[in-house]
Amino acid sequence: MKETDLTDLLYISYYWPPSGGPGVQRGLKFCKYLPQFGVQPTVLTVDEKQASYPLLDETFVQEVPEGLPVHRTATSEPFEYYKKLSGKKEIPYSGFANQQTKDNLVDKLFKFVRGNLFIPDARVGWNKHALRKADELLQSGKYKAIVTTSPPHSTQLIGLKLKKKYNLPWIADLRDPWTNIHYYDQLYHTALAKRLDEKYERQVLEQADAIIVTSEDTKRLFLNKPASIAVDKIHVIPNGYDAADFTFQSKPPKDEFLITYTGTITENYNIDVFLKVLAHLLSLHSEINYKLRFVGKVSEGMKKRIEKAGVLGITEFVPYVPHQESIKYMMESTVLFLAIADVENVYANVPGKLFEYLASNKPIVALGPVHSDMDRIIDECGAGRLFHYTAYDLMLDHMNQWSKAWKINPNLDLPYINHSRFSREALTQELAAIVKQLVR
Repeated sequence: MKETDLTDLLYISYYWPPSGGPGVQRGLKFCKYLPQFGVQPTVLTVDEKQASYPLLDETFVQEVPEGLPVHRTATSEPFEYYKKLSGKKEIPYSGFANQQTKDNLVDKLFKFVRGNLFIPDARVGWNKHALRKADELLQSGKYKAIVTTSPPHSTQLIGLKLKKKYNLPWIADLRDPWTNIHYYDQLYHTALAKRLDEKYERQVLEQADAIIVTSEDTKRLFLNKPASIAVDKIHVIPNGYDAADFTFQSKPPKDEFLITYTGTITENYNIDVFLKVLAHLLSLHSEINYKLRFVGKVSEGMKKRIEKAGVLGITEFVPYVPHQESIKYMMESTVLFLAIADVENVYANVPGKLFEYLASNKPIVALGPVHSDMDRIIDECGAGRLFHYTAYDLMLDHMNQWSKAWKINPNLDLPYINHSRFSREALTQELAAIVKQLVR
């Protein structure tokens, strides 16, 4: 394909390398593969020296395609004041995973300020800088479409203004729900602030030419909003895995039954049944050396629950590591554990790491709502089993069978998982098709 045949796309994302975490991977992989399908992205993002990134992963910088135009701008955000006034060194993680179990007065104050003075979020200060640069880029007339990806959902307001000014095809990619996100009530919104946030959400849903979400349940969630949205305007493109990231050979340990969880986990994640099952297995199979490993941020409240369950002695906590190292930990495991928060609208939650779990060919044991999108994907791929938060007997029986199998052969890797439709390359082709259809 000739370079002149490519459709130029302005891709606007707050999170970009060297930011870490799952959010940055979606845009990075899209921009990596879009040119293969006739779309040339130009990235507009924030200056990494001024950005409020909870996590950093310098290895992602090496994955940015050579020659990809990336424009960075200044920003105006309150997080430096937050760190100075609160005495904390870290930016709050998604879901406040690095916060205390119970808010103290200072935490409540900052959450109230965040929820009522910075709408829809505290990174809205980037918008004026991004809009200035977007104007400069769009006035060239070269760009045929715009994509804005969020969180932070304030980024969607950039797309809203650019749509009104330039009337270019605009795609709003919402990686998470907006006013239904599971930690929304922790922000102490006043009625007025909540109405304004819902107004912004409604305007984006109505005025974007196409909306992309990561699960069927998120699509249903948005279609039930009091907004005029055509059903065929919302497209489901889940998160996925990049086959190029899986360079490590599978090496399950021979001397221990190693269960690994990667990513953030807070006390909103109801894993008590799993911990209880694991404690029971210790007594059933004293000859098996069980080990539970968390790779990523684990809240203090969750650590206390692990201790209370009696399995702290076999648990290892590995702090946040670069993405490639996280995959290495997966490939050196016996079984992978996955859970989603036990909160309202949890059906819409399909963690990005699920797809990398699938790509690892490791058996998955998951906790979540049955008949949810995550349950369906695991079942369709033959990758393991999801259990309800209360299904103690079923989970115990399942993991007991795995334990017996492990004693015969400590390699429980699955022979084949049908997960190719979730490759980043295949998913990017879907995005490219939407862009080209809108441009036509």
